[in-house]
Amino acid sequence: MPLARYFFFVGGVLLALLFISDWVLPSLPVTERVDTGIHKSSLRIDSDRKWPERVVFDTSIPSIAPVQTATTEDAATPPAAGAAADISAKARDAFAQLEPPVPKKPEPHRKRKIAKKHLAPPRVLVAQQPRFGFFFSNIW
Repeated sequence: MPLARYFFFVGGVLLALLFISDWVLPSLPVTERVDTGIHKSSLRIDSDRKWPERVVFDTSIPSIAPVQTATTEDAATPPAAGAAADISAKARDAFAQLEPPVPKKPEPHRKRKIAKKHLAPPRVLVAQQPRFGFFFSNIW
């Protein structure tokens, strides 16, 4: 617990120095309070800015009902025979309007380039100048 004792001792010394300095040093002169006669808590600030109108959401209107989807009973009934012929005629017309695809020319394969090793420039060794001064000398 030496750390706790240290903080207790140093904190006590600092608190004592604070009380002694407050007793010895002169206090600042107190300025008189000027009463302007305005009660500041009721001040209202009026702005020139005009805010947009308030948006009101009417929640009393019922929301949009979801669209009815086909049920399994509707899917079980087969379509009429005339409808099947009509669908196949539409499909034939759609295929008749298609244009045949244009064959693409195969791209020639490029030869792979093997990367060359780039040699680093040779290192240049330079002699260092001797350091002058007491602290940087290696003479010892």
